Amino acid sequence: MSKINFFTEDINYNLKGKTSIKKWITETIISEGYELNELNFIFCSDEYLLRVNQDFLKHDYYTDVITFDNSEELKTIFGDIFISIDRVKDNAKENNASTLDELCRIMIHGTLHLLGYKDKTKKAKIEMTEKEDFYLERRS
Repeated sequence: MSKINFFTEDINYNLKGKTSIKKWITETIISEGYELNELNFIFCSDEYLLRVNQDFLKHDYYTDVITFDNSEELKTIFGDIFISIDRVKDNAKENNASTLDELCRIMIHGTLHLLGYKDKTKKAKIEMTEKEDFYLERRS
């Protein structure tokens, strides 16, 4: 079984370039000094992710990504990253980006959360965005 897996919940979405994306995310994890155990990306709709947000985080709003860290060991990645493809498509339009480029930004954002990066304060958001940009530049 692959260490990075892609699933869909209530939508049809076929991610292009899975092999290169897996390599890129794995290299990101290793370069941050972590070991990859298992990482699942679950692509879904706005409504599905809203229910996840309500049920698990008690938040009643739409979001593009929710990351669950299931790791039991330090410096080991074992997690689930839920991504709303609806939000990704809307964000891509807003940012004049391709859907794939925006999806990769969200995927690396979720991965960075598993690597210990936060985005709750202004300073942390700036650092998170800088890390996103840094790793997006390394995507082949």
